[in-house]
Amino acid sequence: MAELIWSPTAIKDIQNIAEYIGKDSLIAASNMVERFFEKAEILTKYPTIGTPTPELKDNNYRQILCSRYRIIYKFVSESEVHILTIHHQARLLENNPVFKKKLRKKK
Repeated sequence: MAELIWSPTAIKDIQNIAEYIGKDSLIAASNMVERFFEKAEILTKYPTIGTPTPELKDNNYRQILCSRYRIIYKFVSESEVHILTIHHQARLLENNPVFKKKLRKKK
């Protein structure tokens, strides 16, 4: 069983998303946060279930979708997964601070 290691950025992403959704509905915000954690929990049993993140061209960077968001993680081993960020699907990944340098260098 893999251990999930949440980056501070991923936790902050969830807080920001919840705050944004919470402006309209606290219940919807709470439900979304719960969905993020439930979806990520799947990775403890199936750490490679996500698809490779196409922009990164490295199969160790993977993603699972949750509503309109991408939970992007790095597969380290069968016993360790790092959740890196929660990223809205409509936004360019190169604008995400986690990957900005990595993606800009490839151009």
